[in-house]
Amino acid sequence: MSDKYTKRKLTGSSITTVVSISLVLFMLGLLAIIILNTRKLSDNMKENIAVQVILNDNAKEVSIQRLTKTLDAADYVKSTEFITKEEAAKRLQEDLGEDFVDFIGYNPLLPSINVHLKAEFANNDSLEWIEKELLSNNLVKEVNYRKSLISNINENLKKISIVILIFSGLLMLIALALINNTIRLSIYSKRFIIKTMQLVGATQSFIRRPFVIQGIKHGIVAAIIAIAMLMGVLSFAQKQLPELAELQDQKMLLTLFGVVIVIGIFIAWISTALAVRKYLRLKSDDLHY
Repeated sequence: MSDKYTKRKLTGSSITTVVSISLVLFMLGLLAIIILNTRKLSDNMKENIAVQVILNDNAKEVSIQRLTKTLDAADYVKSTEFITKEEAAKRLQEDLGEDFVDFIGYNPLLPSINVHLKAEFANNDSLEWIEKELLSNNLVKEVNYRKSLISNINENLKKISIVILIFSGLLMLIALALINNTIRLSIYSKRFIIKTMQLVGATQSFIRRPFVIQGIKHGIVAAIIAIAMLMGVLSFAQKQLPELAELQDQKMLLTLFGVVIVIGIFIAWISTALAVRKYLRLKSDDLHY
């Protein structure tokens, strides 16, 4: 009867440890996904901001094509879109809801190239030298972009990043403390076994080994459960918001899942080793407290 009770108690302790670690790993993984997707979302926002390069009215088509190819090859450019005078007039007519060309008798608009920058160059410092470089070309009349919008996006993203980093740090500390305490409680129930093995002459490494191996197994199982939960949440989120599928990077997710497994193993291993070490150093009289 006593053996069955002890076995049931140890099994319950193992389940509690695995569940606790898996929940913590799930929260850490979910936070990591939010951070990574926020970064990708911010990059998409920046890359959707167009720098409008207004060309001279007398620019020849061959020269424009040459300029477009040069821009496409530039390190700071993601994509370009050439807009003729006629296309520009058509778009403005759609926005205004009336044919302004017939009203004034001619098309006052100029041909232009919409330049979408790579995310890392979508900041005011980079745009200053990019603007100078573009204006140095004889085909370019002027360069337009929304400085205030770009500045606001970068400032808001910086604030959001700081908040997320602080929250991540706090969550990591709480997670480590929670897992460590859970494993300590699990080892606490086996303190008499540890002391008995020590009294019969077993070395510390011999006593520690099975506990560490079990801790690593718990970490692996917990990580697998956490990954399954993360995949379930991602699947549900993509069904509700199909646009999220475009933000997902399979390589990034596989890397993240690998990191979750490594963190699960590492935390369980360190916490178990430290907990066993504590009870190895306790005197027999202190085991009851």
